[in-house]
Amino acid sequence: MSAVPAEVLPGSALAVDGPAGGAAELAPPARLWPSLAAVYRAQLSRARVARIPLLFVATFQSVGIMIMMRGVVDGGTEAHSVVAGSSIVVVAFVALNLLAQYFGQLRATGGLDHYATLPVPPAAVVLGAAGAYASFTVPGTLVTAVFGCVLFGLPLTNLWVLLIVIPLAGAALAGVGAACGLLASRQELATLLGQLGMSAALLLGVLPPERMPEIVRLLRDLLPSTYGVEAYARTFSGSPDWAVVAADLAVCAGVGVISLGVATWAYRRAAVR
Repeated sequence: MSAVPAEVLPGSALAVDGPAGGAAELAPPARLWPSLAAVYRAQLSRARVARIPLLFVATFQSVGIMIMMRGVVDGGTEAHSVVAGSSIVVVAFVALNLLAQYFGQLRATGGLDHYATLPVPPAAVVLGAAGAYASFTVPGTLVTAVFGCVLFGLPLTNLWVLLIVIPLAGAALAGVGAACGLLASRQELATLLGQLGMSAALLLGVLPPERMPEIVRLLRDLLPSTYGVEAYARTFSGSPDWAVVAADLAVCAGVGVISLGVATWAYRRAAVR
Protein backbone atom coordinates (compact mmCIF):
# COMPACT_ATOMS: atom_id res chain seq x y z
CA MET A 1 0.00 0.00 0.00
CA SER A 2 1.32 3.41 -0.99
CA ALA A 3 0.83 6.56 0.99
CA VAL A 4 -0.60 9.59 -0.81
CA PRO A 5 0.22 13.05 0.57
CA ALA A 6 -2.81 14.78 1.99
CA GLU A 7 -2.20 17.98 -0.02
CA VAL A 8 -3.02 16.24 -3.31
CA LEU A 9 -6.35 14.77 -2.16
CA PRO A 10 -9.55 16.44 -3.37
CA GLY A 11 -11.01 18.80 -0.84
CA SER A 12 -7.85 18.94 1.19
CA ALA A 13 -6.77 22.29 2.57
CA LEU A 14 -3.20 23.53 2.34
CA ALA A 15 -1.59 25.46 5.09
CA VAL A 16 0.01 28.42 3.35
CA ASP A 17 1.68 31.44 4.71
CA GLY A 18 -0.18 34.66 4.06
CA PRO A 19 -3.72 35.18 2.79
CA ALA A 20 -5.22 32.30 0.86
CA GLY A 21 -5.53 32.86 -2.87
CA GLY A 22 -3.66 36.16 -2.70
CA ALA A 23 -2.26 37.39 -6.00
CA ALA A 24 1.47 37.86 -6.34
CA GLU A 25 2.66 41.44 -6.37
CA LEU A 26 3.76 42.83 -9.72
CA ALA A 27 7.04 44.61 -10.15
CA PRO A 28 6.80 48.39 -10.23
CA PRO A 29 6.54 49.85 -13.76
CA ALA A 30 9.73 51.07 -15.37
CA ARG A 31 10.37 54.77 -15.01
CA LEU A 32 10.60 56.97 -18.09
CA TRP A 33 14.08 58.44 -17.78
CA PRO A 34 16.02 55.23 -17.00
CA SER A 35 14.11 53.47 -19.80
CA LEU A 36 14.80 56.36 -22.16
CA ALA A 37 18.53 56.23 -21.37
CA ALA A 38 18.63 52.47 -21.96
CA VAL A 39 16.84 52.69 -25.31
CA TYR A 40 19.03 55.63 -26.35
CA ARG A 41 22.25 53.74 -25.61
CA ALA A 42 21.00 50.64 -27.40
CA GLN A 43 19.95 52.60 -30.50
CA LEU A 44 23.19 54.58 -30.51
CA SER A 45 25.25 51.41 -30.37
CA ARG A 46 23.18 49.66 -33.04
CA ALA A 47 23.19 52.51 -35.52
CA ARG A 48 26.75 53.74 -35.03
CA VAL A 49 28.32 51.67 -37.80
CA ALA A 50 25.41 51.61 -40.21
CA ARG A 51 24.58 55.33 -40.10
CA ILE A 52 28.03 56.91 -40.34
CA PRO A 53 28.29 56.39 -44.15
CA LEU A 54 24.79 57.83 -44.56
CA LEU A 55 25.73 60.81 -42.41
CA PHE A 56 28.69 61.41 -44.71
CA VAL A 57 26.32 61.35 -47.67
CA ALA A 58 24.00 63.85 -45.97
CA THR A 59 26.89 66.19 -45.19
CA PHE A 60 28.33 65.90 -48.69
CA GLN A 61 24.88 66.61 -50.13
CA SER A 62 24.45 69.79 -48.10
CA VAL A 63 27.94 71.01 -48.96
CA GLY A 64 27.23 70.39 -52.64
CA ILE A 65 24.00 72.39 -52.41
CA MET A 66 25.83 75.38 -50.96
CA ILE A 67 28.50 75.22 -53.65
CA MET A 68 25.78 75.17 -56.28
CA MET A 69 23.92 78.08 -54.67
CA ARG A 70 27.13 80.09 -54.44
CA GLY A 71 26.83 80.78 -58.14
CA VAL A 72 23.32 82.16 -57.67
CA VAL A 73 23.46 83.92 -54.30
CA ASP A 74 26.20 86.46 -53.58
CA GLY A 75 25.49 87.38 -49.99
CA GLY A 76 23.08 89.19 -47.70
CA THR A 77 20.02 87.61 -46.15
CA GLU A 78 19.75 85.12 -49.00
CA ALA A 79 23.14 83.68 -48.08
CA HIS A 80 21.95 83.45 -44.47
CA SER A 81 19.01 81.30 -45.56
CA VAL A 82 21.17 79.07 -47.76
CA VAL A 83 23.74 78.32 -45.05
CA ALA A 84 21.18 77.83 -42.28
CA GLY A 85 18.89 75.73 -44.46
CA SER A 86 21.73 73.53 -45.74
CA SER A 87 22.87 72.89 -42.18
CA ILE A 88 19.41 71.77 -41.08
CA VAL A 89 19.05 69.54 -44.15
CA VAL A 90 21.60 67.21 -42.51
CA VAL A 91 19.22 66.92 -39.55
CA ALA A 92 16.26 66.29 -41.85
CA PHE A 93 18.07 63.57 -43.78
CA VAL A 94 18.87 61.56 -40.66
CA ALA A 95 16.11 62.42 -38.17
CA LEU A 96 13.22 62.46 -40.64
CA ASN A 97 14.14 60.29 -43.60
CA LEU A 98 16.10 57.51 -41.92
CA LEU A 99 13.86 57.35 -38.86
CA ALA A 100 10.77 56.95 -41.04
CA GLN A 101 12.48 54.06 -42.83
CA TYR A 102 13.59 52.50 -39.54
CA PHE A 103 10.15 52.45 -37.92
CA GLY A 104 8.55 51.40 -41.19
CA GLN A 105 10.92 48.44 -41.31
CA LEU A 106 10.22 47.59 -37.67
CA ARG A 107 6.50 47.53 -38.30
CA ALA A 108 6.80 45.49 -41.51
CA THR A 109 9.14 42.86 -40.04
CA GLY A 110 7.43 42.52 -36.66
CA GLY A 111 10.23 44.26 -34.79
CA LEU A 112 7.72 46.28 -32.81
CA ASP A 113 6.75 43.06 -31.04
CA HIS A 114 10.19 43.01 -29.42
CA TYR A 115 9.76 46.50 -28.01
CA ALA A 116 6.20 45.71 -26.93
CA THR A 117 7.49 42.92 -24.67
CA LEU A 118 10.00 45.19 -22.94
CA PRO A 119 8.95 46.83 -19.66
CA VAL A 120 9.53 50.32 -20.99
CA PRO A 121 7.01 53.12 -21.64
CA PRO A 122 6.15 53.76 -25.30
CA ALA A 123 7.44 57.31 -24.98
CA ALA A 124 10.88 55.96 -24.03
CA VAL A 125 11.06 53.90 -27.24
CA VAL A 126 10.14 56.83 -29.48
CA LEU A 127 12.26 59.41 -27.65
CA GLY A 128 15.23 57.07 -27.34
CA ALA A 129 15.27 56.25 -31.05
CA ALA A 130 14.69 59.88 -32.01
CA GLY A 131 17.46 61.08 -29.73
CA ALA A 132 19.93 58.51 -31.05
CA TYR A 133 19.26 59.41 -34.67
CA ALA A 134 19.41 63.14 -33.92
CA SER A 135 22.76 62.70 -32.17
CA PHE A 136 24.35 61.50 -35.40
CA THR A 137 23.55 64.81 -37.05
CA VAL A 138 25.71 66.98 -34.77
CA PRO A 139 29.11 66.51 -36.50
CA GLY A 140 27.71 66.80 -40.02
CA THR A 141 25.65 69.87 -39.18
CA LEU A 142 28.61 71.67 -37.60
CA VAL A 143 30.89 70.82 -40.54
CA THR A 144 28.27 72.04 -43.00
CA ALA A 145 27.71 75.26 -41.08
CA VAL A 146 31.44 76.06 -40.83
CA PHE A 147 31.98 75.34 -44.52
CA GLY A 148 29.00 77.51 -45.48
CA CYS A 149 30.16 80.42 -43.34
CA VAL A 150 33.62 80.29 -44.92
CA LEU A 151 32.15 79.92 -48.42
CA PHE A 152 29.81 82.90 -48.11
CA GLY A 153 31.99 84.99 -45.81
CA LEU A 154 29.61 84.84 -42.84
CA PRO A 155 30.70 85.21 -39.20
CA LEU A 156 31.30 82.13 -37.04
CA THR A 157 30.66 84.03 -33.81
CA ASN A 158 27.21 82.61 -33.08
CA LEU A 159 27.85 79.07 -34.23
CA TRP A 160 27.00 77.91 -30.70
CA VAL A 161 23.31 78.54 -31.46
CA LEU A 162 23.38 75.31 -33.48
CA LEU A 163 23.84 73.38 -30.24
CA ILE A 164 20.31 74.52 -29.36
CA VAL A 165 18.85 74.35 -32.86
CA ILE A 166 20.00 70.78 -33.56
CA PRO A 167 18.14 69.05 -30.69
CA LEU A 168 15.01 71.17 -31.15
CA ALA A 169 14.80 70.79 -34.91
CA GLY A 170 15.93 67.17 -34.58
CA ALA A 171 13.12 66.43 -32.13
CA ALA A 172 10.51 68.03 -34.37
CA LEU A 173 11.70 66.23 -37.50
CA ALA A 174 12.29 62.93 -35.71
CA GLY A 175 8.74 62.97 -34.40
CA VAL A 176 7.42 63.49 -37.92
CA GLY A 177 9.68 60.74 -39.28
CA ALA A 178 8.69 58.26 -36.58
CA ALA A 179 4.99 59.01 -37.09
CA CYS A 180 5.34 58.49 -40.87
CA GLY A 181 7.05 55.14 -40.35
CA LEU A 182 4.57 53.92 -37.73
CA LEU A 183 1.40 55.06 -39.49
CA ALA A 184 2.38 53.88 -42.98
CA SER A 185 0.56 50.72 -43.99
CA ARG A 186 3.59 49.36 -45.87
CA GLN A 187 7.35 49.70 -45.57
CA GLU A 188 7.62 51.14 -49.07
CA LEU A 189 5.12 53.85 -48.17
CA ALA A 190 7.13 54.77 -45.08
CA THR A 191 10.24 55.14 -47.24
CA LEU A 192 8.33 57.31 -49.69
CA LEU A 193 7.00 59.56 -46.94
CA GLY A 194 10.47 59.94 -45.48
CA GLN A 195 11.89 60.87 -48.87
CA LEU A 196 9.12 63.40 -49.49
CA GLY A 197 9.64 64.97 -46.08
CA MET A 198 13.37 65.27 -46.63
CA SER A 199 12.79 66.79 -50.09
CA ALA A 200 10.41 69.35 -48.56
CA ALA A 201 13.02 70.28 -45.95
CA LEU A 202 15.58 70.59 -48.73
CA LEU A 203 13.56 72.77 -51.09
CA LEU A 204 11.67 74.89 -48.56
CA GLY A 205 14.54 75.24 -46.11
CA VAL A 206 17.47 76.04 -48.40
CA LEU A 207 15.90 78.34 -50.98
CA PRO A 208 15.64 81.98 -49.83
CA PRO A 209 12.01 82.74 -48.86
CA GLU A 210 12.19 86.11 -50.62
CA ARG A 211 12.15 84.31 -53.97
CA MET A 212 9.24 82.01 -53.14
CA PRO A 213 5.59 82.56 -54.12
CA GLU A 214 3.23 83.36 -51.28
CA ILE A 215 1.57 79.92 -51.31
CA VAL A 216 4.98 78.24 -51.04
CA ARG A 217 5.86 80.47 -48.10
CA LEU A 218 2.74 79.27 -46.32
CA LEU A 219 3.81 75.67 -46.87
CA ARG A 220 7.25 76.58 -45.58
CA ASP A 221 5.74 77.89 -42.35
CA LEU A 222 4.14 74.47 -41.79
CA LEU A 223 7.48 72.67 -41.98
CA PRO A 224 8.76 71.91 -38.44
CA SER A 225 12.39 72.68 -39.26
CA THR A 226 11.62 76.14 -40.68
CA TYR A 227 11.77 77.81 -37.28
CA GLY A 228 15.14 76.27 -36.52
CA VAL A 229 16.42 77.53 -39.86
CA GLU A 230 15.04 81.02 -39.17
CA ALA A 231 16.55 81.10 -35.68
CA TYR A 232 20.01 80.23 -36.94
CA ALA A 233 19.79 82.51 -40.00
CA ARG A 234 18.97 85.52 -37.81
CA THR A 235 22.24 85.14 -35.90
CA PHE A 236 24.30 86.06 -38.96
CA SER A 237 23.29 89.72 -38.81
CA GLY A 238 25.53 92.26 -37.14
CA SER A 239 23.17 92.72 -34.18
CA PRO A 240 20.81 89.72 -33.92
CA ASP A 241 17.40 90.23 -32.38
CA TRP A 242 17.74 87.58 -29.69
CA ALA A 243 14.11 87.92 -28.63
CA VAL A 244 12.98 86.87 -32.11
CA VAL A 245 15.58 84.09 -32.14
CA ALA A 246 14.26 82.83 -28.81
CA ALA A 247 10.69 83.00 -30.13
CA ASP A 248 11.63 80.87 -33.16
CA LEU A 249 13.34 78.34 -30.91
CA ALA A 250 10.28 78.25 -28.64
CA VAL A 251 8.02 77.52 -31.62
CA CYS A 252 10.42 74.80 -32.77
CA ALA A 253 10.36 73.28 -29.29
CA GLY A 254 6.56 73.35 -29.18
CA VAL A 255 6.31 71.67 -32.58
CA GLY A 256 8.80 69.07 -31.37
CA VAL A 257 6.68 68.23 -28.32
CA ILE A 258 3.57 67.87 -30.50
CA SER A 259 5.29 65.75 -33.16
CA LEU A 260 6.86 63.43 -30.58
CA GLY A 261 3.48 63.12 -28.87
CA VAL A 262 1.92 62.09 -32.18
CA ALA A 263 4.74 59.61 -32.74
CA THR A 264 4.16 58.09 -29.28
CA TRP A 265 0.46 57.69 -30.05
CA ALA A 266 1.34 56.12 -33.41
CA TYR A 267 3.67 53.69 -31.63
CA ARG A 268 0.93 52.63 -29.20
CA ARG A 269 -1.45 52.17 -32.14
CA ALA A 270 1.02 50.11 -34.17
CA ALA A 271 2.21 48.00 -31.23
CA VAL A 272 -1.25 46.65 -30.40
CA ARG A 273 -2.11 45.63 -33.96
